[in-house]
Amino acid sequence: MTLPTSAEETSEGHRARTVGVGRAHAKAIVLGEHAVVYGAPAIALPVPQLSVTATAGWSANSPDDPGDVSLTMTGSASRPVATQASDGLRRLTAEFRAIMGVADDLHLDVVLDSAIPAGRGLGSSAACSRAVVFALADLFDREVTPSMAFDLVQTAENVVHGRASGVDALTVGASAPLLFQAGEAQELPIGCDGSFIIADSGDVGRTKDAVELLREGFRRRPGAQEEFVRRATELTEDARHALADGRPEELGARLTEYHELLREAGLSTDRIDAMVAAALAAGSLGAKITGGGMGGCMIALARTEQADDVTRRLHEAGAVQTWVVPLKGFADDER
Repeated sequence: MTLPTSAEETSEGHRARTVGVGRAHAKAIVLGEHAVVYGAPAIALPVPQLSVTATAGWSANSPDDPGDVSLTMTGSASRPVATQASDGLRRLTAEFRAIMGVADDLHLDVVLDSAIPAGRGLGSSAACSRAVVFALADLFDREVTPSMAFDLVQTAENVVHGRASGVDALTVGASAPLLFQAGEAQELPIGCDGSFIIADSGDVGRTKDAVELLREGFRRRPGAQEEFVRRATELTEDARHALADGRPEELGARLTEYHELLREAGLSTDRIDAMVAAALAAGSLGAKITGGGMGGCMIALARTEQADDVTRRLHEAGAVQTWVVPLKGFADDER
């Protein structure tokens, strides 16, 4: 891209680069989905194997191209990206301009290359948003603090999902599993070995439908919401201590119990249930649906030596793709 000489120096004396690059990765919820929006804790897992790269450039606006930003989606996960996600990213770029003082007469060209399948509960929209934030920061030589990055990603997430909990916005930039509660997050100590295996059912999740189904159940039965949140909190708290203390069998058992909690609420599907059963039959320590539900992905915990068998059985049960996330990688990180 050729930079017009008159626009090389942007507002406040910052010099723009020819191109900026930003990256982020997927996430999976280990326990706590749905309950987290009612104040319960949630454990979220970074999935570095699935990433998105944003590349940003700029040019002078012309009368023939009055738009302020162009978005192009590429990569294996580009087709399911909805117009709603693009609307969120446009809102994000507008907020970035306002906060960072980027001139209004610059047209932004953003290309997203994503390997994260959309609509599967893996944080695709949040990861795309975070990658764009850091691509723009790189392009215009701006510093982005963690709180700024979170707020900007949430701007886009609230367009896409309504009132977003913030779990996705934090985890798509995290380098370790997080405990999230009431808008705050902390890194979790890892005392367990083994691997999480994430399996895609091939069905797009219906988070909004799942949220409404759960709310309708709460409305029909007095005390149901309190009971759901209490049980979810117990399971998540037990799981976090098992993860830290090196008790993988207990961690796995809490996963399976949480699946039953979500299944009884009507949030699972026959295919997800079959994949959970296949993972358990193959010797995994626990398995559950992950994310909003009514489609999407499931997650299983397996000992390292069992991961291949569990993965194979998941494919036989209908998984269209799988990813293995070893816990050892997080435990050995120098953070």
